[in-house]
Amino acid sequence: MAIDPRAPGPEYLAFWKEPHLCTLTTLRPDGSPHVVPVGVTYDPAARIARIITRKASRKVAHLVASGARPARVAVCQVDRGRWATLEGVARVRTEPGAVADAVARYAERYGRTPGPDPDRILVEIALDRAMGNV
Repeated sequence: MAIDPRAPGPEYLAFWKEPHLCTLTTLRPDGSPHVVPVGVTYDPAARIARIITRKASRKVAHLVASGARPARVAVCQVDRGRWATLEGVARVRTEPGAVADAVARYAERYGRTPGPDPDRILVEIALDRAMGNV
């Protein structure tokens, strides 16, 4: 079912506040999908999903390899019969303030603050599509 990522409805939004492990799908240079587990936070007002990760990760390498092409990605979470997917264009951010904000959002959703990591960066997804069944 299609969902407006700016106005997802209370059930959809509540589902994205529960501390579920998610998956991120990026595309390898050959076009094949690369799917990895991640923690995701969702900000419908800004139409942004955020993932904190390490700058040397494969997912980041795939985003960087997209070059001038928009790096389309999807994040998804599942809990039995409930599921939700957010899609959009990802970009890598390294600004300390943006990374710190993403860490704080992660801590709020998942109930734990990750330890300091000088290699931590932010994958920020500008959302343009959402779907799910919650």
